[in-house]
Amino acid sequence: MKAAGATPAAPLVHEALDPELQRFGQHLAVEKRLAARTLAMYRDALVRLQRLAAADGVALQQAQVHHLRGWVAALRGQGLGARSIAITLAAWRGLYAWWGRDGRVPHNPAAAVRAPKAAKPLPSALAVDQAVALAGHEDDAGRPDLMARDHAIVELLYGCGLRIGELLGLDVAAGPAAAGWIDAADATAHVLGKGSKRRSVPIGGPALQALRQWLVLRPTLAAAGEPALFVSQRGTRLTPNQLRNRLQAQALRAGLPTNVHPHMLRHSFASHLLQSSGDLRAVQELLGHASIQTTQVYTRLDFQHLAKVYDAAHPRAKRRGG
Repeated sequence: MKAAGATPAAPLVHEALDPELQRFGQHLAVEKRLAARTLAMYRDALVRLQRLAAADGVALQQAQVHHLRGWVAALRGQGLGARSIAITLAAWRGLYAWWGRDGRVPHNPAAAVRAPKAAKPLPSALAVDQAVALAGHEDDAGRPDLMARDHAIVELLYGCGLRIGELLGLDVAAGPAAAGWIDAADATAHVLGKGSKRRSVPIGGPALQALRQWLVLRPTLAAAGEPALFVSQRGTRLTPNQLRNRLQAQALRAGLPTNVHPHMLRHSFASHLLQSSGDLRAVQELLGHASIQTTQVYTRLDFQHLAKVYDAAHPRAKRRGG
């Protein structure tokens, strides 16, 4: 078999399809009623199939499993991402299934071919100085009550590693209906996490001080009888979207990137704690992860930090490129 990776990289949209593939495309558009974007992705997948089969001199309806596996490997070698390959394979499976219903192929050679696993992206985390700058940022102008609330929120998100739902579920006081609450005397946040699992997280001094400042001003915002610790300008429990918008605006005013979001502060909490302590089990418990495998992603973040330190400081680091 010829090397399947030698196909040209011309724009897929300009390449004509074989009449059989065109008919399949019409079937997808008319009978399956796929969305225009999905149809465009499937058309690209069919162009790839047509190119690869032609490069190997294989008639499409005679292709076998080993042909398709080789073609997937070729696409991978050309730099096509795992998600794009998965979409491509879905289109190929659909084509051969369609042909199979009409008796034009004896079996579906794409059915046994699996796409490569997509690498899980690393969670985004702020640098330590960025997180500290955000937590310590105070506006010169604005409403003191909103500023105190937002400051306390950032301190808890970064200082305790809370999820957005855990933070917004906090009530002012403990009670049978409370999803979570703060025990200031014990410097502990009691939260309700995923799977309705409760956990307790220690609160640092800066977060406690920010909370005290917010609680003094909270009555100026909170509606009568509202139990939520963090409330909106309407006096009711703050919503996730309101929190995201406020945090993004606060980050911009502090000179940070535009895409700062609540979960980024949780990632920053975990990454910075692991960098300092190296205790993966402790980080797992503080985050409320059921499996340590979920927490292990932060070891990759930690390695990135170490690699940056090496690149910046080691006299031999700059020689690695040649």
